[in-house]
Order: sequence, then C-alpha cells, then structure tokens
Amino acid sequence: MADDTAGERPRESAREWRGWRAAARDALYGPGGFYRRPEGPAGHFRTSVHASPLFAAAVARLLCHLDEALERPGVLGFVDMAAGHGELAAGVLAALPAPVAARTRVYAVEVAGRPPGLDHRIEWLSAPPRHVTGLLLANEWLDNVPVEVAETDAAGVPRRVLVRRDGTERLGEPVAGAEAAWLARWWPLPPEEGLRAEIGLPRDTAWAEAVSCLDRGLAVAVDYAHRSGARPPFGTLTGFRDGRETRPVPDGTCDLTAHVALDACAAHLSGTRPAHTPDALPRARLLTQRTALHALGLTGARPPLALASTRPAEYVRALASAGEAAELTASGGLGDFGWLLQPVGLPRARAALLVDVPDHEEH
Repeated sequence: MADDTAGERPRESAREWRGWRAAARDALYGPGGFYRRPEGPAGHFRTSVHASPLFAAAVARLLCHLDEALERPGVLGFVDMAAGHGELAAGVLAALPAPVAARTRVYAVEVAGRPPGLDHRIEWLSAPPRHVTGLLLANEWLDNVPVEVAETDAAGVPRRVLVRRDGTERLGEPVAGAEAAWLARWWPLPPEEGLRAEIGLPRDTAWAEAVSCLDRGLAVAVDYAHRSGARPPFGTLTGFRDGRETRPVPDGTCDLTAHVALDACAAHLSGTRPAHTPDALPRARLLTQRTALHALGLTGARPPLALASTRPAEYVRALASAGEAAELTASGGLGDFGWLLQPVGLPRARAALLVDVPDHEEH
C-alpha cells in the first residue's frame, strides 16, 4: 500500500521520489544493476529453463516444427531474449537434430557480458538482431520490463506510485494520457481506495519491437500472466532475492518483477499491423504452458511399473524425466505460465500446426 502523506515530509527533495518504471530500470539494468551481477538470474530464482533440460528440448521441437513450416530455410534463426547465462540457447542447440543444427544461427540477447565457456556457435548480443527467419523466444523477459504502478487514492482516482531507493512509496500525480487510456482499456480500477495496477504499455511496445526482428517465423513470450477480467486487485509487483520472494526495493539487490498482461501485448501488436495486412495471416494465440508443452510432446506420464524389474536403470531415468515434466506443467506452478504465440509472415494453415491444440484449450 502506498503512503499518501507527502505533506508530512517537507525536507525531502523531489529528486528522491521517482515512478516505479525509472526506479526499476536503474535497479535492474543500470550500472551495478541486478541483471549485471555475475551470478545471473539463476542465482536468485528458478525458471523453466533451470528446472529441466526438457524445456529446451521442447523449444527445440518447436523450432523443428517451424523449420518445416518455413520450408527449411538456408539459415534458421533462434533468438533467445533475456538469455541469462545462455542456458536455453545452449540447450536448444544441443537438442536439435544435427542437420537442423547445422543450418541454425543462435543469438543470445542479454545486457550482461558473455559468460565464459559458452558454445562458440552462440552469438552474444545486447539487442535483438534484424531480419531473422526463425523463432524468437522470450522466457520470463517481459515481467522484467519496468512499468509504472498506479494506485487509487481516497477519492478513487488512479495516481502514479512514487518510490525511493529504500522502497518507501507515496502517491504522485493522477495517471493521464496514454497511460490512463491503457488502464481504462486493460486494467480499469474501481473507485475504491488502495487498489493497484501495473501499467503495461512499455511491455506492449517492447514486445512489438522484439517481434519486429523477424521477417518470417514465430515469436513466443513465456511469462507470469493474467488476463482482462481477472486482474489481481492489488497488483503483482514483487521482489526475489536468493531464491525467496521479498519486498520490492529498487536498490539493485533483488529482482523486480510483475505479471504480464499478455492479452494487451497481443492486441497492441495486432494494432501495429499495416492496414493492408492480409486477413489470411494468423492471429496471436494465448495458451498455458501446460497446454503448449503437452502439444510439444511433454506429458509427464510415469513409465510402466513393469520396466522397473526388466530395465531398472531405464526406469529410474524415465521416472526422473516424468518428475521434471510434471514440474514444468504443474497447475499452480510453472504450468500456469502464459504462452503468447505470434506468427510472422506465415500462412494461417502452417502456423496452426506449430503448436497444434484445439481452440477450446486456448485461454
């Protein structure tokens, strides 16, 4: 809850107070920021990439499906946004069949420097490449794109939340302009004091810019997500440090994350298409990770018990794999993550086969 007692602090300089977007940007990506620290994200929280190599293997299968849909281009691109230490990029490259890997150019996009020992075939970039034919995957990137936070005051007016480096908050000016329009469309706040929302407009723009690196292919965002009509009433901004959730403090010592309105990202990208865009081009799709990974062959089914007596070592390996698959697809956990799939320059019939699920399983 923000502290709305600005008048009680006459000695404080206005320079101490900033919106959450500017404060989080410096805390995460500025000099000495959280994402420039040597331990990387894996030192503080566990993503699907770190949970199991099965995730990279599923992404590799998706890339192979896309390769077929693109009719096997001479160079097949894979762009890993917010690559961390390059774990996903390396895992996907290792999981690809040799003939596909030989044509694949892998790009890892990350603000931190290239980690030592990374496969020499992976190109390390600070910004996405251009004119790629292939797959762009952003796993838990958009939740770290900084956004402003709004909170309703005693009169029910949404105001920008201002924050100091120590995490102390107060209310600032009323939300206005494009940010107010975004709130009204995507996260309307009832006139009740203390309700909060994260204004996702910078994420909409960031996603559109990332997707623009593709000439043809598929862009996929995987993240904590919520949808219109089911937004959390008090927002989702939080911090993570040393594997534990903690109070969000913009001092560079913890991750700062908030769930993503993926439906708004999809709609914004659709709205940026030229008016002459053919109707035959496919629409964006929203799936749960559970649905997407099941469609990519990751079921988590336990091996038959009879295997334990006939081939015990194989049974133990299969059982461990089933446990990892179950974690990646679990309800109430990683399986509830949202997948936003945005085809680019693909006919609708081909795009539908990349992750083939019935319409009623989309969310």
